[in-house]
Amino acid sequence: MTRRFTTLAWSAAVCTYLLIVLGAVVRITGSGMGCGDHWPLCNGHLFPPFDDIGTVIEWSHRLLASVVSILVATLAFYAWRRRIPGNAPYIALGLLVPQVVLGAVTVKTGLTPAIVVLHLVMAMLLLATLLGVATGSSLSLRGRPVSLMALAFITVLFGALTANLGAAAACHGFPLCNGEIWTTAGPLALIHWLHRLLAYSLAIVATVWAVRTPGRASKIVLGLIALQVAVGAGTVLSGLASGLQALHVAVGTAVWVGVVLAPSGNSQRRPEGEPRAP
Repeated sequence: MTRRFTTLAWSAAVCTYLLIVLGAVVRITGSGMGCGDHWPLCNGHLFPPFDDIGTVIEWSHRLLASVVSILVATLAFYAWRRRIPGNAPYIALGLLVPQVVLGAVTVKTGLTPAIVVLHLVMAMLLLATLLGVATGSSLSLRGRPVSLMALAFITVLFGALTANLGAAAACHGFPLCNGEIWTTAGPLALIHWLHRLLAYSLAIVATVWAVRTPGRASKIVLGLIALQVAVGAGTVLSGLASGLQALHVAVGTAVWVGVVLAPSGNSQRRPEGEPRAP
């Protein structure tokens, strides 16, 4: 890969990360309809009057989405033009198309929770693909902590369900849900509790993985997971403070980035001459 191609891939990945966090800010501040039900225009304008903070936030989100779209499309074109091997740039472009469509559907349907969650899922897959392109590892799962990746992805999915279904306030207290080991407070509390159980499981699995995996990468991921649990606890105990909610998404996405980039213990090269483990 050329340096320009790698820089382009990293730029697309960083902007996608920021887009996910800004999308959370849109949700937290209730700015999802800041541009009305117009798409791709904002309240019928390319540059609408910025007399409402909700409009500013939603328009900024759309602007950053446009930047991501341009970067991903340019990345795929560059790969085709320079005949760079691998399908990941084209897969990223393929993921971008439904992501843009979902963004439009989200607005047109008035922020339907299921569509919003699917929108986030597609963004996470796009981010992982771009990270693969940027690091030259393509989409191969060889040498990656696959089980940890799967658990992290499911945890993110339930976090999105918790936030968008209004389940964030269904569990009070920490670490238990309303003082119960298994909640009986209804389906919303159950979704929230399952998200917490997945987060606890992720922390345990990551701890075992970090102990067994040499190098700093696994320890950094474990530290991010510990921080994420702490921010989650603070969010609940503070009564869902907006700043902590946004930080929760930012750190959670950083955990996903760390897990995608980190090697597994089995990927470490064995010193020459060292016998294979029985």
